[in-house]
Amino acid sequence: MAQAAAQSQAVGFLYPGFSAEDDYPRLEGILADAGADVRLPLVHTDIGEDAHRADALLEMGSAKRLAAKVEEVKQYGVQAVVWSCTSASFVFGWEGAHEQVRELSATAGLPASSTSFAFAHAVRALGAERVAIGATYPEDVGELFTAFLKAAGTEVVSMRGSGIITAAEVGTWGKEEVLALARGGDHPEAEAVLLPDTALHSAAWIEEIEAALGKPVLTANQVTVWEGLRLLDMSVRCPALGKLFTV
Repeated sequence: MAQAAAQSQAVGFLYPGFSAEDDYPRLEGILADAGADVRLPLVHTDIGEDAHRADALLEMGSAKRLAAKVEEVKQYGVQAVVWSCTSASFVFGWEGAHEQVRELSATAGLPASSTSFAFAHAVRALGAERVAIGATYPEDVGELFTAFLKAAGTEVVSMRGSGIITAAEVGTWGKEEVLALARGGDHPEAEAVLLPDTALHSAAWIEEIEAALGKPVLTANQVTVWEGLRLLDMSVRCPALGKLFTV
């Protein structure tokens, strides 16, 4: 991939509701410190019912909810768009998540992806074959993410759910809770630990969490931004954002 271009580029993010959206300007700033000239504008979609429950997630990620905000995010002059939500993408299953992204791309007339595919691509970029998941979700929702990763060719050696129903609650977690989630989700056989919830703050603590676990950690907002840069064919070396941004 080419190094970041001198001319400012932009990835637009469609983010459901209000929880950890402040990770995106924080990530933009960290990338700027690493020399990247890229904008990460974010537009909030209508979350509907805030619930980590399959029916609510299917509605949250429906084509009409995403399409309703496409023109707004395009006003920022973006060259790609990413659906910044893990659970309301993998809940559709492997084929359904592909269809979701195809519809988003067709509506926007731009390259598109989602956080679920960001995780799949990031795991591949790390060269990790076995991963562990520390999920904020209830166990049944977490197992849907396990199935999605399996379809992507990744072995999940363990998945630990936390039983949190709402994104609003997840958004209140601080560094200690996030670190405990990562430690609790880790497994000796895992080559990387995944924390799949864009409602979870993580951008400021990735280096610290990786140091504590001694292995790569992939967090939802981190991989979502990395996926956006991938769509722009932009590579940025940024150790502050973890191993993913050094491979």
